[in-house]
Amino acid sequence: MAVTTDHAHAPARSTSEAIALDERWSTHNYHPLPVVIAHGEGAWVTDVEGRRYLDFLAGYSALNFGHRHPDLVAAAVDQLGRVTLTSRAFHHDQLGPFCAELAELTGTELVLPMNSGAEAVESAIKVARKWAYQVKGVPADTAEIVVAGSNFHGRTTTIVSFSTDEVARADFGPFTPGFVITPYGDAAAVERAITPRTAAVLVEPVQGESGVVVPPPDYLRTLRRVCDEHGVLLVIDEIQSGLARTGELLASAHDGVRADLYTLGKALGGGLLPLSAVVGRRDVLGVLRPGEHGSTFGGNPLACAVGRAVVRLLSTGEFQRRAVELGGRLHSRLGELVGHGVTEVRGRGLWAGVEIAPGGPTGRQVSEELARRGVLCKETQSTTLRVAPPLVITEAELDRGVEAIAEVLGRR
Repeated sequence: MAVTTDHAHAPARSTSEAIALDERWSTHNYHPLPVVIAHGEGAWVTDVEGRRYLDFLAGYSALNFGHRHPDLVAAAVDQLGRVTLTSRAFHHDQLGPFCAELAELTGTELVLPMNSGAEAVESAIKVARKWAYQVKGVPADTAEIVVAGSNFHGRTTTIVSFSTDEVARADFGPFTPGFVITPYGDAAAVERAITPRTAAVLVEPVQGESGVVVPPPDYLRTLRRVCDEHGVLLVIDEIQSGLARTGELLASAHDGVRADLYTLGKALGGGLLPLSAVVGRRDVLGVLRPGEHGSTFGGNPLACAVGRAVVRLLSTGEFQRRAVELGGRLHSRLGELVGHGVTEVRGRGLWAGVEIAPGGPTGRQVSEELARRGVLCKETQSTTLRVAPPLVITEAELDRGVEAIAEVLGRR
């Protein structure tokens, strides 16, 4: 195999040059729009040729606070001048404060910091199983976790084992056993699936990847009751839905439900770096002992410093209020498109799934046309446009994005 020794590649000066370099050297596990972003600030990004775009996706909620929020950048820069990584072989001065502040913000008792959202979900699965064996008395290696169909919790081998998306599953088997899939929104099916071996029920309060699907009003409340009655943990994945996206700190709060464990990620790192966590009950997370689970970068000083700045932003309630107020405007404006190229608008807060009418363009085609009009959005499930702008967006910017969608879809 020929090996090049020239490792110096100047930044691309054109869209075509940058895309060609990506196509040549990066694995094709994504199908991005033909836009090459070189700069971002607030709700806007600029490409390598100087064109500006309104960001209507916000990194799938990782950029809830917009691009390069000054408070978050300042926290990162300050920590970069101190120490960035120690591994968990040692204590460091940011870990304890981060865990305490995040626990206080979420009303939980213990924090397990990790990196990616998938790591948080994997960690929650391990904790739930260990709790089932050590506390509930489930026979070794028989624990089951009840999940919902059409879910998205990540792309690791174990997680895709309980996915119903064949694109995510095809050619990645054999799969991890121990999961029972039930229809999303069907609490009665969850109760029927519970056995003495059940460790936990794992669910999203809003299914993002499936098209921003909100479950029936009594779904989460019934799951909480069923879990309590059967001695089962309720694990709620708030990686996309949490941290102010829906107008509450945690989306499950809309239904007045508290989980035993929550998984957090995406916006927890402020759009600057990966940071995730499992937060919840001390008697559940407390089953972990030294050497049983960990991560070299999990809870590193840089991530914790940024995470603490994120907690400070969320503690004011400003972003939750913005999601409520701007979300109402977003859903009202998008709702006007129903019957005009749109069949349904779903969602909560500043998060919407716009269902494209049959016979219309595909979600990919709509996304490409929006990009040509200076608005960045992305399809999911081929027929749904997923709208999730940064929470720092203004009313005028929001209206501009919705107007672009109306031009592409609503006036067809």
